[in-house]
Amino acid sequence: MGRRRVFWRRVVVTVSSGLKGLGAFFGSLVHESARADKISRARHRSFIASHLMGGLLALCVFPLYLGFMGRPSALPAIAFVWLMSPIAIAWFLSKTGRLGAAHLMSAGNLGALVTFAAAITGGVSSFLLPWMIVVPLEGALSSNRKVVLCAIAIAALGVLALIVGAVFNLLPQPLAFSTDPAILALVGSLSAILYAGGLAISVQIVHEQAEDAIREGETRYRLLAENATDLITRHAPGGDVVLASPAAQHLAGVEPDDLLGKGLFDRIHTGDRPAYMSALSDSIAQDRQAAVEFRLRSEAGEGLEAGYKWVEMRCRPVADDQSDERELVAITRDISEQKAQQVELLKARDEAESASRAKTQFLANMSHELRTPLNAIIGFSDILDRELFGPIGEARYRDYSRLINESGEHLLSVVNGILDMSKIEAGKFDIVAEPFDVAELVHSCKELMHNVAERKSIEIITQSALNLPEVVADKRACKQILINLLSNAVKFTDEGGWVKIDARQEGDMLELAVSDNGIGIAREDLSKLGNPFVQAESSYARNYEGTGLGLSLVKGLAQLHGGETDIESEQGVGTVVTIRLPLECASSRQPEPEGAEKPKKLRLVAGA
Repeated sequence: MGRRRVFWRRVVVTVSSGLKGLGAFFGSLVHESARADKISRARHRSFIASHLMGGLLALCVFPLYLGFMGRPSALPAIAFVWLMSPIAIAWFLSKTGRLGAAHLMSAGNLGALVTFAAAITGGVSSFLLPWMIVVPLEGALSSNRKVVLCAIAIAALGVLALIVGAVFNLLPQPLAFSTDPAILALVGSLSAILYAGGLAISVQIVHEQAEDAIREGETRYRLLAENATDLITRHAPGGDVVLASPAAQHLAGVEPDDLLGKGLFDRIHTGDRPAYMSALSDSIAQDRQAAVEFRLRSEAGEGLEAGYKWVEMRCRPVADDQSDERELVAITRDISEQKAQQVELLKARDEAESASRAKTQFLANMSHELRTPLNAIIGFSDILDRELFGPIGEARYRDYSRLINESGEHLLSVVNGILDMSKIEAGKFDIVAEPFDVAELVHSCKELMHNVAERKSIEIITQSALNLPEVVADKRACKQILINLLSNAVKFTDEGGWVKIDARQEGDMLELAVSDNGIGIAREDLSKLGNPFVQAESSYARNYEGTGLGLSLVKGLAQLHGGETDIESEQGVGTVVTIRLPLECASSRQPEPEGAEKPKKLRLVAGA
């Protein structure tokens, strides 16, 4: 007894393993386009399996026919070959993944085959005619109404063709069978019933798999909706909520049902309702995703305070399976913390800008208070140094007065630079546009820097293009630009070096280039230059005094004229600073009153 149980258990295991292996084989034949979806994969696998098995069964029955009936005539041979055609249809589906087309091919093939077999076996009285019912049943496996209707039409046309053939004597002479016609009718009916039963089982299997997939999907999405902190809602075309997720409790302190209909809309701040409705209507009308931020009223609850909170809603249109109307699915999340951070950032930015404006305004207004005492110090020290009111007895007094004068001059230049820079930043730097000769300006600046350059044995070379036109700009500002550039070039050039000034016209622009063969600037330091109080950080530049204001003043003054500054440098080779200025500051000048004379005073805003 125990051996029998073991035997049958082994048989069951073997059969089960065989069926699993066969199912895996049929699954491997499914086209890759249908493998991702469980239901589509099941339908393709069922179609391929039934058609391969049907074709192989016909192939296996053919030897039995030869054994019992002998060599077939032409018509039965054609019928047997035709019975194996489902193998080709299964191959077509496996290669293309077009299930609807494969079902249509199968319906047409089976309908034609049954019509042909019935025509040679007795027409409308053929024992094979019950197979005509199988044609629409097989089409039902496609779950496509058009395919089912086409299959019904094919079966009806087959029966109609048999009737017409019988009426007009178009059918061939029926094949003679030695078997009792009742037995043939029984075989035909039973075979059709068995095949139809197989189709029904296949439909049931696909249906069960579809239900399993739906249940799995519902469970998965329910878990997502129930555990998500963001509110998920579905809206009718008019905006009413038809579905809300459990996150309503977390976001608004209410049950999901309280948000249905107009419940969500009623909780939106009155001032934000137009934006909310506009986002919904735009998403529906333009068939695109839309986003909107609004204030949502929340009830007091666990971890929630009563009041309004900022939320962001993103919605997108979806098709309704039950009607042609477009609905909306929206996800709403709490952004109160982000809003609070934005407010703090804006507040900090406003405070920083206010402090910067106050500093700049203070410096711009301190011009008289800072310059007046410095001018007095410089003036009186100059009188002492030159002994205008009589000799000074002690020689050291003259040295002291000279040091006071030089220190005052240096401090005055620093103060002037700070004040000019603050005026540029505050938009209060006034320039006077007038025509002047560029070559004369270059020569004047060269003479001013001659003594400083001579003390370091540095040669200043001038190179100006011939026939340079007059420039309409602020002569004092242009002179300050050139003096600052020359001063930097001389400062950072070793003894025995050279500094070159080049002036030329490029289109409607004047180019002033100051180059040197000094210490140069490292590539990583070039981006820092031009900011107030910034010098190159490298150790090679630390032996040179300066505030870092010179180049920033140059850039600011050039921008006020509508120009630009370009710096090229290589450490140990030298530096070239090029200033490009318009030949005429037409864009900077205000409309000139009729009869007014040059020069004309302009007021420019920094960065214009």
